[in-house]
Amino acid sequence: MVSMAELVEAALYAPGLGYYVSERVRVGKSAGSDFTTAAALGPMFGELIAGAARTLVGGDTSSYALIEVGSEPGQSHFEGVRAKFSELRSFAFGNTPEFPARSVLVANELLDAQPFHRFIFQNQTWRELGVRVDGAELSIETLPDFSSSSAEEFAGSLPVAAEGWIIDAPLAAETLLTRLLSGDWSGAVILLDYGKTIAQCLEDSPAGTARAYRGHQLSSAILENLGSQDLTCHVLWDRLEPILARLGFGGVRWERQEAFFVKNAGVEMERIAMSGDHEATGRLRALTHPAHFGAKFQVLYGVR
Repeated sequence: MVSMAELVEAALYAPGLGYYVSERVRVGKSAGSDFTTAAALGPMFGELIAGAARTLVGGDTSSYALIEVGSEPGQSHFEGVRAKFSELRSFAFGNTPEFPARSVLVANELLDAQPFHRFIFQNQTWRELGVRVDGAELSIETLPDFSSSSAEEFAGSLPVAAEGWIIDAPLAAETLLTRLLSGDWSGAVILLDYGKTIAQCLEDSPAGTARAYRGHQLSSAILENLGSQDLTCHVLWDRLEPILARLGFGGVRWERQEAFFVKNAGVEMERIAMSGDHEATGRLRALTHPAHFGAKFQVLYGVR
């Protein structure tokens, strides 16, 4: 058997096989794409991020590099605001950038695209779930031991739950975030994603949050079509927030995407809303309205 994290890592990133390393259209509304993100709604996303960056760093951003991590090949949503920064760098999934001394890091749905472990509460204790790969079909079973010390430590930190309750934990996202923020650079970090706290997961997600996306269809069949569908789970904000604080970021908080843009990019929002451009205002509504991306996504951010 292998851990769920090992299986997901291979399904997403194995050379020549993984979902995020294959040449395919993943994001957008075109034929063959699998899901839509806030960034795919057009250059307005870049304008709002640039406005928020200006608020976070306290003024002019022309001496800061804008670093986008987790971009789709051939897609750049920040070309329209390039002139507002000293430079623009975009890095696809799996690539770790070097940061100039002053940078604004932006990652949109990067952390949820990392391998995740699965845990189940059985017989008054948390155990790790893995995948049996030596049978005619893949099957999820309980591992005899934890797959790693980090998995064991995470399980040991969880409170008791109802029998059979499952929680998915993208521990690899914590490792990635630590690596991205550990460099000797100052500026701001803006992380947009969908997630919950551990308490929320243990309150309203008895089957865990892991799921697959293919052809804009949501599925719980995470062991099917490996390499041809996105595998993801909610990030755990209360596990990620302390990483920023530990690495010297101040003003750290996470909030709904709607609130983040209203608070930090209000000037840009007002300009778009008053422009008279119905298409633009429609996209703004999609980005910020609670019924669309506004409540579905959250933003974790801080400055140092």
